[in-house]
Amino acid sequence: MFYYLSQHLLEWSHGTDWESRLSWLRLFRYITVRSAGAAVTALLLSWWFGPRIIRWLKQLKFGQEYQDKAEQAGGLAARVLSKKGTPTMGGILIITILVLTTILWARLDNKLVLLTLLSVLVLAGLGFYDDYAKIIQQSGGGTPPRVKLFAQFAVSIFIGVYLWMTPSTSRLVSEIMVPFYKYAVLTNAAWLGIIICVLAIVGSSNAVNLTDGLDGLAIGCTLIVGFVFLIFTYVAGNAKIAGYLQIPSVPGAGELTVFCSALIGAGLGFLWFNCHPAQVFMGDTGSLPLGGAFGIMAVLVHQPFVLVIAGGVFVLEAVSVILQKGWFRFTRLRTGTGRRIFLMAPLHHHFEKKGWYESQVVMRFYILCVLFAVVALATLKLR
Repeated sequence: MFYYLSQHLLEWSHGTDWESRLSWLRLFRYITVRSAGAAVTALLLSWWFGPRIIRWLKQLKFGQEYQDKAEQAGGLAARVLSKKGTPTMGGILIITILVLTTILWARLDNKLVLLTLLSVLVLAGLGFYDDYAKIIQQSGGGTPPRVKLFAQFAVSIFIGVYLWMTPSTSRLVSEIMVPFYKYAVLTNAAWLGIIICVLAIVGSSNAVNLTDGLDGLAIGCTLIVGFVFLIFTYVAGNAKIAGYLQIPSVPGAGELTVFCSALIGAGLGFLWFNCHPAQVFMGDTGSLPLGGAFGIMAVLVHQPFVLVIAGGVFVLEAVSVILQKGWFRFTRLRTGTGRRIFLMAPLHHHFEKKGWYESQVVMRFYILCVLFAVVALATLKLR
């Protein structure tokens, strides 16, 4: 919105006495300026609306009145405070400000931005429905997993097929890129590209959801991964820099930098209220769309496998759940008694069970996430 308003004013003032006075509006043509504006706007709006959203959620009694699965399992000697009674659905704050700020600062004639916003809104709606179901049931069960997966697969398949059928973006799906290699390893492989697109979006969405179990853990890691994609979207959108680094150049991807900046600003604002002890939880309303956004952006900058590296903490969390469930079922079939690999899954609860304080787990996972982010950024040069 600000971009179009500034350009309209520049056109109006052309050839008049106002032209020199309004020349500073040319700054809005630069992605870097609008990205900085989006980050600051999102942060300030989060600080402003945060307390009001939290009070509103409390008034509606949208709180976690049930014990989470870790507390139900017991054995968390290092957990001082219970999560019970804390307002959930805090993702409303993140997603509302993320979408609003992106609309204010990004160019809305960019199909990549519109596709990302649409997907985020759909996944946020799915997460809201799941959170609401948990509150109504007061058991933490929520929406059946098959319903959530169906909706996630539907969104991701739509994105993959749309990108493939659109001439300007078809190569994002038909050409397969891998980290540390400058050329496509496969071409004319749209079927495989669509599968990778689906796995990236669905996998990332659920991985962030699984990570959202400790105060500040998911949103802090989201901020770190968001910074990685801030760099990747800007580089992919700049043909000169992309050519120098020998990575795929994607016309229009630079506008996603504004989206990433808005995400970082909104995430920092939410972390202000979500850090230990949390005043509000993100819930599926926030975790599902944020994770999905990373999957979508990874596909749109033609680097889907970089997400596996940058989101290494999310991957570890998801893999721990898959291994735990798989090994338990396998050993139960073989021996009649299910066995576990971890004390509890997802992985952050395993370390809680070992006696780590919640703040220790969160901070150490932050450190791991930074290390993964550095490796992901290294793929820009090591080719």
